[in-house]
Amino acid sequence: MSDRDTELMLSFRAGDESSFRKLVLRNQGIVLNLAYRYLADHADAEDVVQEVFMKVYGAADTYKPTAKFTTWVYRITVNACLNRLRAARSRRSVSLDTSGADGEPSGVPAEALPSNPSARLERQELEAKVREAMDRLPESQRTAVLLRRFDELSYEEIAEVMETTVPAVKSLLARARQTLKSLLSKYL
Repeated sequence: MSDRDTELMLSFRAGDESSFRKLVLRNQGIVLNLAYRYLADHADAEDVVQEVFMKVYGAADTYKPTAKFTTWVYRITVNACLNRLRAARSRRSVSLDTSGADGEPSGVPAEALPSNPSARLERQELEAKVREAMDRLPESQRTAVLLRRFDELSYEEIAEVMETTVPAVKSLLARARQTLKSLLSKYL
């Protein structure tokens, strides 16, 4: 493989610390975005970013460029998010307050919301229903949807991240779309 991130990782493995800093700068955004979509909490997503890059740092000696670096990082991120969600479920702690200190939904900037209070409320309700529907999907379907819809990965890239086949990814996405359509039909 010969992509810039892989070259940086190999350079870091060879002892160039500045290559690791470059890797973090180049990839922290994609890791943060994916983690936020999974966890819906900015602070938790930032924690996952740190966790992911600590794992990348620790795996430098054993890193083998068998896939694109970003595919490897996506896999680490997905696993970290799933582990965090499983831990939260096992604690059975559910917060009913989804708003931030300013009353806005956590992680959603005020300027991204409609200015009309009625439209804003409708959008917040729809976003809550979409998140609720996504949360009801099996983990594999949810992962496939997030990687395809939000990270715009190809079927082949999703298959690599999820360590499965392209037909399996297509099947996961089809079942997820069908489930989401059913769950959200009265809202759309």
